[in-house]
Amino acid sequence: MTDRTELVEAALDSLPSGIVLLDAEFRIAFWNHAAEAITGYASVDLLARPVPETLEPLLCCAQEPSPQEDSQSEAGHGTLVVARHKLGPLVQAIARTLLLRDGLGKRIGAAVVFHPAESLDALPRGECGEDSGVEKSQTDLEERIEEVFEDFTRAGVPFGVLWVTVDQAHELRRTHGPGACEAMLEKLEATLINGLRPTEELGRWGEDEFLVLSHERTPEMLAAHAQRLAGVARTADFRWWGDRVSLTVSIGAAQANPSETPAQLLERAQAAMVSSIHEGGNHITLAPEGQACLPS
Repeated sequence: MTDRTELVEAALDSLPSGIVLLDAEFRIAFWNHAAEAITGYASVDLLARPVPETLEPLLCCAQEPSPQEDSQSEAGHGTLVVARHKLGPLVQAIARTLLLRDGLGKRIGAAVVFHPAESLDALPRGECGEDSGVEKSQTDLEERIEEVFEDFTRAGVPFGVLWVTVDQAHELRRTHGPGACEAMLEKLEATLINGLRPTEELGRWGEDEFLVLSHERTPEMLAAHAQRLAGVARTADFRWWGDRVSLTVSIGAAQANPSETPAQLLERAQAAMVSSIHEGGNHITLAPEGQACLPS
């Protein structure tokens, strides 16, 4: 008959996340198959041995934390760490630690759960076709989102995003060609920039989409600002072969909260933007807090 230990180890080995169990002396007591795949280290290389220096950033959060770190570790959502793969490349991961105690409260070890960072927190983007300029804008904005979100989580600087799509872009591209559509988007971008706050940033986030990084203090203020920008968009004087093309935008607004990741924030903004499109366009939707769910 299979004993309980074998059942537990088989269950942990079947999980897609790296699972590590450490004893009270910070030696590795268990190392599952996912941990092997992510780091390149086989369990036979590590069991009953101290943590290798290359893996210390991944596992050091389990070693002798302060009382404050202890409580945060057990309740937190994970920390971004950078370790080194056995073959040399750097590995970014989100690691979360659970301290293990006996019935009297004495610490007897720790469990560390980790995922590759890129699979956990990839930011949703708009489609960008073959326009490399849009891809560069997305990359630049993604870096700024990470920086601004860090300011939000560490210093409480208000942060929200507006996901903006142009209602007429698809039809204009179909009837007048990609050149006309791109000229329209450039005109609209310049118009929207004139309506931004001094501390805000705007960039292309997709073929027909923009993203605004804002610092409005409340969700309601963010939604009101989005409404104002929608009005600014309608003033864009775009003409093609002498014909004036009226422009409107659909916007999804999402205010950051401390319990989510940047990816979850953008997922809420994207879902709100899609809701605005489903309302017929020329509409603003404020995303509710919580997990995003794109309308069907």
